[in-house]
Amino acid sequence: MNYDLIVIGSGPGGYVAAIRASQLGFKCAVVERENLGGICLNWGCIPTKALLKSAQVMEYARHASDYGISLADPKPDFPNIIKRSRNSADKMSKGVQFLMKKNKIDVLSGTGKLKSAKQVEVTDKEGKSSVHEGRHIVLATGGRSKELPGMKIDGGKIIGYREAMVLPQIPKSMIIVGSGAIGMEFAYFYYSMGTKVTLVEFLPRVVPLEDEEVSREMEKIYKKYGIEIMTNASVESAETSGNGVKAKVKTANGPVTLEADILLSAVGIVANIENLGLESLGVKTDKGKVAVDAYYRTSVAGVYAIGDCVPGQALAHVASKEAIICTEMIAFTEKKYPHKPEPLDYQNVPGCTYCSPEIASAGYTEKAAREAGFEVKVGKFPYSASGKASAAGAMEGFVKVIFDARYGEWLGTHMVGANVTEIISETVLGRKLETTYREVLDAIHPHPTMSEAVKDAVEAAYGEAIHL
Repeated sequence: MNYDLIVIGSGPGGYVAAIRASQLGFKCAVVERENLGGICLNWGCIPTKALLKSAQVMEYARHASDYGISLADPKPDFPNIIKRSRNSADKMSKGVQFLMKKNKIDVLSGTGKLKSAKQVEVTDKEGKSSVHEGRHIVLATGGRSKELPGMKIDGGKIIGYREAMVLPQIPKSMIIVGSGAIGMEFAYFYYSMGTKVTLVEFLPRVVPLEDEEVSREMEKIYKKYGIEIMTNASVESAETSGNGVKAKVKTANGPVTLEADILLSAVGIVANIENLGLESLGVKTDKGKVAVDAYYRTSVAGVYAIGDCVPGQALAHVASKEAIICTEMIAFTEKKYPHKPEPLDYQNVPGCTYCSPEIASAGYTEKAAREAGFEVKVGKFPYSASGKASAAGAMEGFVKVIFDARYGEWLGTHMVGANVTEIISETVLGRKLETTYREVLDAIHPHPTMSEAVKDAVEAAYGEAIHL
């Protein structure tokens, strides 16, 4: 078959690229070796949020008396929790199937490989191969769990995020290595299920990419839950010959041996760029990622790459935006789109972690803003002073905003608390529109809502706080 554009991979980068290209008049195909929707819909974003919702409901049930409701000894039905999560994923994958049909996009089932700059070879599960012509080829192959030396994932006692979503039973104890989004989310989920969780982080603080105050708040909250946290610690080896896992951990105070039923490796992801034919074609890579320009063009004309296999934040919404910029640029060069798309501003990407309480951020941390030479104004508003948070029984956390003292530019926002992943969009849009603190204060925020904590934090930054 001949196509205008072939996409290898159908995650939130790949399927979005195909749909946008189809909207712009291209004949498209998507190559997928597993399920439509990729890791995000099937083994990442969607099913984990279903698990976390079950965890949140479990916590509500345990603390029902706080809300004036009597419940007798609630217990998790773990198989049905897993089943609900898988059903959510299946529903979303079927939704992508519908979108492919709606947009007249061919789905080529199998593993894709570059045969040339204009050809993709697809090998199905039976080993049968077919070659398809494409004037443009987009690599959207995503990533997988990173494996550390001495901690090889075996799918049984040492697991990655995929196995963590479908365990047959609740483990009594779990070691989680890495405290980024994946580690923090699974720590909350399994703690809520009754598992004794130990979180091991190599760097000096949990969620190390977040603002330092966010890290301190989350460590305090997790320790209050009873989650053991070890920072400045690294797992040197893991022994699985016994009933569970024995992990030898290097700490500042000397070596420690941890024992648990399961060890979850949550130390990040590695890009899926092997066996794609990149080397034979001369597609340049750098540090395990495909090298691209601001419009996701690789070193080989007609070949593009987006999502987790290129530099930048490995986030679903980043992959989707990269997909749109990439395809619109292709259309622009062929006079099918009226203007050159604007490159993505990676400094204004929202980051969200869906544990409880949630974490959300965008823009500069306070430390990064100062290091960049800004004189800053910082405002902070605690959820404990929010009427809506108090009524909801969710008073943990805060909203922190950072502004440039000279011009009032909104530099960043960092939040811990209920629903903050829904609130962070105000910061992203405000920064995109080059909003100053004055516009934020002049815009009415509804009361009572948790989102008005953003306005309250801005007031605090400028010495105008009403509710503090």
